[in-house]
Amino acid sequence: MELSNEDNLRLNVLLRQNLKAVRIDESRMVVHGLTDKGEARVPLNPTCKEERYLRLVREVFSTYVLGSPGGYPVYIRRWTRMGQARDEESLENLLLLGEPEAVTAVVHAPELSPEIAANAWWAHPTAENARQLLKKQQIVASELGKELANYLLEFLPFETEAKAQIDSITLILQPGLIDDATVAKLWKNARRKQAFYIGFMHTRPRDLPETGPANPLHANVAASLVELGADDPVAALLEQTLGPQGQQFLLTAEHVINKASNQEAVVELMNAIGNYYAAIRPDLRRFRNVEAIVERTAQPDIDEKIAPITSRHPELEAAARAMLGLALIDEYVVAETFGHTDAIGTVMRKRLLPVTTPLLGLMKALNPNIGVKS
Repeated sequence: MELSNEDNLRLNVLLRQNLKAVRIDESRMVVHGLTDKGEARVPLNPTCKEERYLRLVREVFSTYVLGSPGGYPVYIRRWTRMGQARDEESLENLLLLGEPEAVTAVVHAPELSPEIAANAWWAHPTAENARQLLKKQQIVASELGKELANYLLEFLPFETEAKAQIDSITLILQPGLIDDATVAKLWKNARRKQAFYIGFMHTRPRDLPETGPANPLHANVAASLVELGADDPVAALLEQTLGPQGQQFLLTAEHVINKASNQEAVVELMNAIGNYYAAIRPDLRRFRNVEAIVERTAQPDIDEKIAPITSRHPELEAAARAMLGLALIDEYVVAETFGHTDAIGTVMRKRLLPVTTPLLGLMKALNPNIGVKS
């Protein structure tokens, strides 16, 4: 079985233009080509079943680009999804195969130029590809960055997976992509979709759109902690945590703990909490439960870490220890629980009480409003 003479001629004419990318609309049986002169369109005239005919069409592109009709090699798909495709010429060639998986390989390439990224986006515009592209700072800084962010914004109402929602918000909130009014709207919408809060906690944890009341101790210790903080990262971070933004971060974390409806959200929340305090993490070990973390904060080396603070302000000892405890929080503290249940919603939150109860205790040592119903 071969292509119709008309299709064969048109496709070969298309290939001999300065082609940048190919997209095949399978439902309408149309090949679209992106060239220097704009978009070219080749309607197909199948001479057999459409699925078989599309395979023949892709063989034409594959033979021209790769020298073989085999198409994008299945065995290297995982390899290229891991970002192993690096050569710019090979990336450009992948965009000429008319295969979505080949485009996915391109967007995973780490050193992707904005021009090739734009061509890949034209070839296969999906939410997953948009997220992958926005992980690259050279793309965020390009004109394409805002287009991708707007696409993810429009797609958010249709995104059903918590992890995808969190990732989209995390990437959209990168500096320069959306305006303040849109940021405020996303924060407001987070009251109904707690996953949005986690995105804020990942990308702008110290610049949330809302602030809580400062810790009552803050006014009396702020100047002293700022002075110590010039040489002591623990003191500097404690001052931030006791201030309005730090208190709001903890209140937001509490809200998500109390409302989280699925395991993905909880995992991302644990990582967001640990990331906030990562600069002062006292131990590289990963802990399987929060009780072990609490015990870790009572060790002699922790006494030494907080001594500059407690020597001036004994009243801050519990807060300083709690903050170092929060620095040890990550997804491992919920791994054991989630390894034994696939529960969601209320049942999941009940199963998590052995984790969340001591965690909220650490947070309350820093923010007395934790656990206080508004």
